[in-house]
Amino acid sequence: MKILEKIDAAALENQLDKGLYILFFTADWCPDCRFIKPAMPQIEEKYKDYTFIQVDRDENIDLCQELGIMGIPSFVVYRDGKEIARFVNKDRKTKAEVEHFLDQIA
Repeated sequence: MKILEKIDAAALENQLDKGLYILFFTADWCPDCRFIKPAMPQIEEKYKDYTFIQVDRDENIDLCQELGIMGIPSFVVYRDGKEIARFVNKDRKTKAEVEHFLDQIA
């Protein structure tokens, strides 16, 4: 999984201008993020059409505010530079819930 450096929303959309991307918003201190992280390699393997990018909420707090990311872990899907779906809330997410969310998009 790629790690996103500090960036703003406009630069992010330019960076994601072609292709399918899933942004995984997380933080080291977040217990719910630590809960889903072990499942992420399996999720990435299952959804190979997507490029997964990990976004550290603390490093990119301004970006999170611009995008309305109020809880973590959260997932935002982009196609050709435009957001097409999001699974954003403050609740713990299971592997099955994340896969269900991604299956609805595919």
